[in-house]
Amino acid sequence: MNLSQYIEWLQAKGLFCFSGAEASLALGSSTIATRDALRRLRYKGVVAVPHRGFYVVVPPEYRKMECLPANQFIPALMEYLKEPFYAGILSAGEYYGAAHQRPQVFQVILEHIRPGIICGKVRVDFIQRNNAALMPTRDFKTPRGYLKVSTPEVTAYDLTGYPHHAGGLDNVLTVLIELAESLDAGKLVAIAGLSPITWSQRLGYLLELIGEDGLAEGLAAYVAERKPVPALLSPSQPHQGVRQVSRWRLLPNETVTPDL
Repeated sequence: MNLSQYIEWLQAKGLFCFSGAEASLALGSSTIATRDALRRLRYKGVVAVPHRGFYVVVPPEYRKMECLPANQFIPALMEYLKEPFYAGILSAGEYYGAAHQRPQVFQVILEHIRPGIICGKVRVDFIQRNNAALMPTRDFKTPRGYLKVSTPEVTAYDLTGYPHHAGGLDNVLTVLIELAESLDAGKLVAIAGLSPITWSQRLGYLLELIGEDGLAEGLAAYVAERKPVPALLSPSQPHQGVRQVSRWRLLPNETVTPDL
């Protein structure tokens, strides 16, 4: 069996991801010989390399992208790297019909810092969250298997906690408006302790701002019980002269308007 036959065999089994070591073992060839053969197929656009030593087969329908879509190879790559993960923030919002605009980059939450990936026209950003493995997720089916996606409630917290990865607070508010119908007030409170208290303060304030008082009520009780120090809505903005919203113990130092 040569490398092309090996790739055909993988596709026949519904597999589109493999490691260089797996290919060498299957072909009974040296690492160097396998790498050279893979390099030739890479130049032809048959395979792509989103991570060193990890390869994806690129079917004809994706040749213009020069890679598989991220949601189709990220689960296999994370298994290869032994990294707990989930698709989050705007990429998660898209699965709940709340991305507003299609994200230009696929966002993956990990417990460790990793550089982003550029594979052909596909971009993946990795965002660190220390307790990523503890966050509730849902499995969404893709053409290559299943993808772990943060639940709507985790997505709401992550949007609020990482606004710089979500296009700023205006866009966060816009996505929250679209995400609200998927949110459960009880679940928001149940997982509040998995995130910094400041995230609950900001999220509750933003939910109230868009008229989702039913979703905000439980968070208000959670914040009141913990009596946190006053937090800034936008840590990067000045706050001199800004009056505190006592319900949330929050200083709204940025005017936020939805982009609708």
